Amino acid sequence: MGDVSTSERLPAADPERTGRLREALRAADFTADGLLDLLGGPAYAALARSEAVPALRATRGTSPLETLVRLFLLQRSVPRAQARNALPLDEALADGWLVPADGPDGDGASSASDAPGTPGASNASGASGEGNEAVRATVDVRPYAGPEGQDWWVVADLGCAVGGASGVGMPEGAHGRDVVLGVGGASTTLAGITVRRPVDRALDLGTGSGLQALHAAQHARSVTATDLNPRALAVARLTLALSGAPEPLLREGTLFEPVADEEPYGLIVSNPPFVISPRARLTYRDGGMAGDDLCRTLVERSADRLAPGGYCQLLANWEHRDGEDWRERLRSWLPAGCDAWIVQREVQDVAQYAELWLRDAGDHRAGAEEYAARYGEWLDEFESRGTTAVGFGWISLRNSGADEPAVVIEEWPHPVEQPLGEEVARHFERQDFLRATDDAALLDCHFTLAEGVVQEQVGMPGAEDPEHVVLRQQRGMLRATKVDTVGAGFAGVCDGTLPAWRILDAIAQLVGEDPVLLRDRTPAAIRLLVEQGFLLPAADGRQRPQGR
Repeated sequence: MGDVSTSERLPAADPERTGRLREALRAADFTADGLLDLLGGPAYAALARSEAVPALRATRGTSPLETLVRLFLLQRSVPRAQARNALPLDEALADGWLVPADGPDGDGASSASDAPGTPGASNASGASGEGNEAVRATVDVRPYAGPEGQDWWVVADLGCAVGGASGVGMPEGAHGRDVVLGVGGASTTLAGITVRRPVDRALDLGTGSGLQALHAAQHARSVTATDLNPRALAVARLTLALSGAPEPLLREGTLFEPVADEEPYGLIVSNPPFVISPRARLTYRDGGMAGDDLCRTLVERSADRLAPGGYCQLLANWEHRDGEDWRERLRSWLPAGCDAWIVQREVQDVAQYAELWLRDAGDHRAGAEEYAARYGEWLDEFESRGTTAVGFGWISLRNSGADEPAVVIEEWPHPVEQPLGEEVARHFERQDFLRATDDAALLDCHFTLAEGVVQEQVGMPGAEDPEHVVLRQQRGMLRATKVDTVGAGFAGVCDGTLPAWRILDAIAQLVGEDPVLLRDRTPAAIRLLVEQGFLLPAADGRQRPQGR
């Protein structure tokens, strides 16, 4: 794509006029629910994949909602009178949300021309004396449902309302390296796993369209948003203004440099440009550092910017290198005094990974020779670094200040139940409990079985005893773990009324095992069930021994 700039000028965010635009969008039901009702499930899902044809077919009328969909999501021009019926047209033109389309009929893609036979499509324009003049949008505006049912709108560059690998593939030069994407799978994943507890100060590092800052504004007294791309900062301001959120503090720069002199944060979130690429071409995805150095640097430096007890949560890619354990590579990134929970969600071999991001940049539309050359650049880069695959996942850190931080690095490619933010917080709370509780004290604790845990027995049909027993969660991480007879019996009895040692003594009597030996070998299994969220400490987690 070269270094061309994104040419479209961004709108102004005058507070009063932006507020009136927001009310017009709401009045037209230009919301996530309104879109679903208008388009129907298949067309709505197709739009999320950047496929516009079903939505075009569903918006052939001239209602305010159809008009707004065509303007802001489908990038079609519409007659001025039709636009005036949907929003405060003069103010939208003055602030730059809309501009006159080329020619008397716009770009040839107005509602009337796209919807032959639509009653009143041509007459609507002429009725106000505005002729066939048309207007078009300068930015994408995508409705987004907040976590408590709020109606929000996320601004992005034209054609980029949906971020991710399918969101940008467009002709060479259509956008510059400073393009700003909207809502994609990665951004919604990060929003879902973020801990949503009140904090004084939150930092959205690499804000892009401002989605994470918008979420943080709901539970932080002050939000700072940074980005290397000044255009992204302007787009983030628009997203928060249009959604009715307080304006964040905006800082231009890379990594933690823009906030080096600021007070620490209770929450840091980042969906950084983590793509491991041979050369930086698109600011939103290519961090400009070799390999996974950008993600490593973010993790290593995060502790310096975190307040005590604060969380840093980010998405990341990391290299799998020949002869190295990926878990140990990530463990080497972790700063002192920070607990960590790292979950690898997906692994791609280097060819799959290269193809994904070649499509993202539109390189698959280049000629065969040019595509092969660019593909070769990716493979050369990976070969030079000994990279065999690339992992993708979540990194959550908490500044616990512990001398021996609790670190969990795991692979979990299976479905989960979003949002997971509260589960992330509880994970670290369980780590606090386990760190403070030795094995003797653990046996004095009272536990309860977590909500939604069920037991499955696996074995041959008709067999007297199962081959093994599985405990399965139906909430949160949706984990499943094998347990033996003792573990299944123990979990089934945990209702908070008896200490662990008393339950184990009863089980020992039933199975004919020495209770002392059973107590000695069981704490490790109990710890794992607590760590993974199958068992929860009841009340304060510990009560006095009852006559052991």
